[in-house]
Amino acid sequence: MGERRDHPQGPGATDNPGALEVEATVVLGIRVTDWPALRAAAMAVVEELDFSGIDPAAQRMELLREVSEDPHAALGALLHPDRLIGSLPGIEALGGTLEISATEDFAPDFADLFPLDGEDGEAGDWTLTPRTACLLHTQLLALADAAYDDLDEHGDEPVAEEDDQDWAIFARLPQRSWRMHRSWRRAMARAFDDLAEDLGLGEWPLPRCPGEELALRLALADARSLLGAQPQAVADLMGDLPADLYDYDWEGCADELLGVYDMAGQEAEEDSAVRLDTLLAATHPEGWFLPYEEAEEREPGRGYRR
Repeated sequence: MGERRDHPQGPGATDNPGALEVEATVVLGIRVTDWPALRAAAMAVVEELDFSGIDPAAQRMELLREVSEDPHAALGALLHPDRLIGSLPGIEALGGTLEISATEDFAPDFADLFPLDGEDGEAGDWTLTPRTACLLHTQLLALADAAYDDLDEHGDEPVAEEDDQDWAIFARLPQRSWRMHRSWRRAMARAFDDLAEDLGLGEWPLPRCPGEELALRLALADARSLLGAQPQAVADLMGDLPADLYDYDWEGCADELLGVYDMAGQEAEEDSAVRLDTLLAATHPEGWFLPYEEAEEREPGRGYRR
């Protein structure tokens, strides 16, 4: 009988007879709950990295820019195989790859986030139901994706009436915004994501600025249209979410979610849609993302999804 060998033979074999080469596959489901904290941790890691090549400083600055804007890049810096293995005793990294992608497997549990019973256990006033929240969340993410797609295809190119059909989102906005620059358009795309994140955290998506007000109005319109055009697709999306009398009450959504914060110079009793149109017409688009006076300002360094 030959001698048992517990380690591979060949050029890569170790002198340690107890050593093994192992290929490990780890699949993680991750939900980002504190983007500023994730971004800060990733930037700290990048600051500690050693860069080589023609311009190490430029390489570091570019990676810092990426991790400061993109949660995927931030996770990539923190979860790099060399970094993970380096923290474990008794082993050394032989190489590896890291793949990060968005997944729908970890979608918010809207039944848990938006319970149908009131705090006293009794059904009461109008509420944002699980099914309405789910459909709004889906539409807000779809609008954000479409806005980023517009950016990828058109960049700073102004919208023109003759080719407005080539635009998914920005041709739907008031014409005075059609010549706005790329940074402004990214802010508009982020407005959809910000409201979707509110829903993902179990909060009502109360717009905090005119831009978010406009974003939610588009999402409500698209949700209504999708429900009318593809009811079976919406039913499939809902799965086992509980049904309720207030499901898909778009008028109620407009009344309860739009125009919550005072708009400077507007009459409080005026219809929220009229108030918003008046405000958008009187304010330069650069001011559409300034928060309402009574609204809490969002984290200014939260970055962008794309």
